[in-house]
Amino acid sequence: MNETLDSQLMAERIESLKGGIIGSLSVSFAFVLASLLNTLVLAKYFQILASLQTDINWHLWVSGAVATFTGFLFGVTYRYIIRSDQNPQLKAGGVLAFGLVRGLTQIEFGWNSHSTIWSFVVLAFESVLWFIIAAIALDIAIKLGWVKPFSSK
Repeated sequence: MNETLDSQLMAERIESLKGGIIGSLSVSFAFVLASLLNTLVLAKYFQILASLQTDINWHLWVSGAVATFTGFLFGVTYRYIIRSDQNPQLKAGGVLAFGLVRGLTQIEFGWNSHSTIWSFVVLAFESVLWFIIAAIALDIAIKLGWVKPFSSK
């Protein structure tokens, strides 16, 4: 009996790890795309968003590492949030919980700094977008059977 529970627990941990890896890869991908978009388009053509332009430096590496880690946490958590339900409010709530916590923190930082807030609003929007992309990737992975949803039994 105990051996069965241990094997079930290990199987759930492996599925959570797979969800976390997919979440971290998809948020990392979204981070790279957003950084390129910010640097090559938004900061170049919209002067008010010039602070979005980033060079490859330690700040970018730290931001990328944080994005990757939050993507991992999102992937693990999202699997438990949606379980085997088909409830769109649960999915949207999980995405918005992660995206808004990160995004509103950026807006608050921008509000307290003495620079324009618009670049921080763009960063907040892109934070929500990152987790939308991760949720889509995880939904596809679950649909393809790469990750099993958490059963609510």
